[in-house]
This record gives sequence, structure tokens and C-alpha cells, in this order.
Amino acid sequence: QVQLVESGGGLVQAGGSLTLSCAPSGRTRDWRAMGWFRQAPGKAREFVAGIRWRGGTPYYDDSVKGRFTISRDDAKVTVYLQMNSLKPEDTGVYYCAASSRYDNSWYAQGYDSWGQGTQVTVSS
Repeated sequence: QVQLVESGGGLVQAGGSLTLSCAPSGRTRDWRAMGWFRQAPGKAREFVAGIRWRGGTPYYDDSVKGRFTISRDDAKVTVYLQMNSLKPEDTGVYYCAASSRYDNSWYAQGYDSWGQGTQVTVSS
């Protein structure tokens, strides 16, 4: 299984911005989509944003539409999550995931490979 490596998390004040990156460690597969999920303490992991690899079509959870932007770099096989206007409720561990089975999936079960996660903390 291919390992994904996230970077870019940190502590930011409400209203601030962060950019997360995710790249594979080692060999890659023919992924059809990549996505970002997050998990707040005591809560279930939830979908944040995804991108269809062929064509680059993004899709978002309603809670982040207009504030977050997902993009990808074909050559680097890297996906980014630009997060603006951050809110305290955006706090959590952010996980990158890749799917070889679906062009888009809002569900964790649709993804085959996962990263270890990067902490994002938004202070009020």
C-alpha cells in the first residue's frame, strides 16, 4: 500500500490561512481521485474536499465551500488544500487519501491509501 505524506499543518488564528500538501512516499498507483478528511477530538472522521485526478474537478463539503480550495499537481502527484477564513471548528487532524476505484467519493471507504495526518488548530 502506498503511503501518503501530509505537511503544512499548524496553529493559526481564526480568519487566518494554511495550505496543506500531500504527496506519495515511494511508488504511486493510477489514482482516480484524492481527498482530504479531518477528525476533531471525539468526533468521527469527516470528508472535507476531493478532486478527480483526470480533469481536476473538485468537490467540497458544504462546511468549507467558498473557503477551501483543493488542487493537484500532475507532475509531482501532489494535492494541496488551501484553507482560508479558518474557523475554530476547522480544528482537527487532517488526513490525505487516494482512491484507485472511484473518480469521486465523499466516503472514507472509497479510498485505498491514507496519510498519517497533520494537525490543524484554529484559535479563537
